[in-house]
Amino acid sequence: MLTVENLHRYFGSFRAVNGASLTIEKGSITGLIGPNGAGKSTLFNVIAGRLAPTSGRVTMDGQDITGLPPHELFHRGLLRTFQIAHEFGSMTVRENLMMVPARQAGESLVNTWFRRGAIRAEERALREKADEVLDFLTISHIADEKASNISGGQKKLVELGRTMMVDAKIVFLDEVGAGVNRTLLNTIGDAITRLNRERGYTFCVIEHDMDFIGRLCDPVIVMAAGEVLAHGSADQIMQNEAVIEAYLGTGLKNKVAHV
Repeated sequence: MLTVENLHRYFGSFRAVNGASLTIEKGSITGLIGPNGAGKSTLFNVIAGRLAPTSGRVTMDGQDITGLPPHELFHRGLLRTFQIAHEFGSMTVRENLMMVPARQAGESLVNTWFRRGAIRAEERALREKADEVLDFLTISHIADEKASNISGGQKKLVELGRTMMVDAKIVFLDEVGAGVNRTLLNTIGDAITRLNRERGYTFCVIEHDMDFIGRLCDPVIVMAAGEVLAHGSADQIMQNEAVIEAYLGTGLKNKVAHV
């Protein structure tokens, strides 16, 4: 579905992404791991159009999407979430979902004057869609809560729910487990798995929790110093000597026991 070819992104003399090449297969849940500073989030930002590449190429479904802005990628079905959730705190959880689809009738001043019935019908449909998403994610009980009042894990679920409001093709998840308790992380993992199996979503997941990566992801890609270091199943990655040295160091064997 998506291919990255010899991608570079420099910040002055610092090479945050240094010739990375990888492929994300349609229908996969691909894990992306590596130490802090490995270039993972920068790679996501370049793919998702938040940063322009210094050089290299990104293709999706065979089409060159290199350097396209986020709103164009959004319409092509490529979305990303962030390590720190970006909710609209003064709006309810349901409203946060309802505002996601683009080109809503109510965005036009003319429509607010002459097509109020169409606006109301669209809002009813969006509300039904949002409630369906909330039910799928098992968070219907917080639908009317202000988004600023819910927990960090619930905010991550809402971010995932946003991708469901537009039926995304490929979703890049940046550290969905950061600051999330184990129970909610399991809920997030279950939702990702269901979206993948039941609705055909393709995911690429940055995460440091190796239990989570081992349970969800195949394949797993390892980055270090801006480059792709290894690629394989979770078991293969955990036995890779280069990964042991560059990523997990001397603590690998203890961590592997939990994968």
